Amino acid sequence: MITIREYKKEDIKTLAAIWNEVVEEGVAFPQTEKLSEDEAALLFSKQDVTSVATKDGTICGFYILHPNNVGRCGHICNASYGVASDERGNGVGRLLVEHSLKKAKESGYRIMQFNAVVASNKAAIRIYESVGFRLIGEIPEGFAIKTGGYETIRIYCYVL
Repeated sequence: MITIREYKKEDIKTLAAIWNEVVEEGVAFPQTEKLSEDEAALLFSKQDVTSVATKDGTICGFYILHPNNVGRCGHICNASYGVASDERGNGVGRLLVEHSLKKAKESGYRIMQFNAVVASNKAAIRIYESVGFRLIGEIPEGFAIKTGGYETIRIYCYVL
């Protein structure tokens, strides 16, 4: 059974490992450098919400939730998700997305916006569209693929 809870400081090593796995793959997160445990601790502690998914007590994914912008656009949030490669396709991502939408609304946000969903990330797109995210635009060649070349990124929004 998969459960979702707030992260704890002792989770940082595992969260950093999952984050770095996604960064190393080079096809979803825009970051190019892996995080040290200290950098990960700072990143995860600065979010409005950091939650982890656990399966049988083992962390298998996470999400971070934060403002997408400031001031007059501060009611729009953004989230990032990471799922351990050996748990992908098992429903972890969907649970994280659904949980983050609830937490975003509870936190007072009115909209969730994704600025850069890589077009080849079909699993993420399938989840986002199935829970009600709306495609609002595309940026051709907006993402530099690790192996070379560029790929379209998609912009999605969800009214909470």
